[in-house]
Amino acid sequence: MLDLTPQALVAHLKLNKPLLLDVREQWEWDKCHFDEARLLPMGQIMNSIESLDKTQEIVIICHHGIRSMQVARYFESIGFAKIINLKGGIDAWAKSVDDTMALY
Repeated sequence: MLDLTPQALVAHLKLNKPLLLDVREQWEWDKCHFDEARLLPMGQIMNSIESLDKTQEIVIICHHGIRSMQVARYFESIGFAKIINLKGGIDAWAKSVDDTMALY
């Protein structure tokens, strides 16, 4: 698993097209999100795990990087091969990469 800062993820996304998987709740998503991301709240992962490709590169996103790290570790434990955690979450992204993104 990689734990990338927002700046490192910017560089990574220039060369790669991973699935951006947002594990926050709907109300958080409604405040701000990546347009290209897929919302799958952490509490619903077990019901939807089969819809994910274990071989696809996946960037896991949450508010501060804590929930996403938990999900990333879980995914690794069940055989997902290419997992990236957004260190600091969407909050760090909004503060250091995209200042037009809402903070909450």
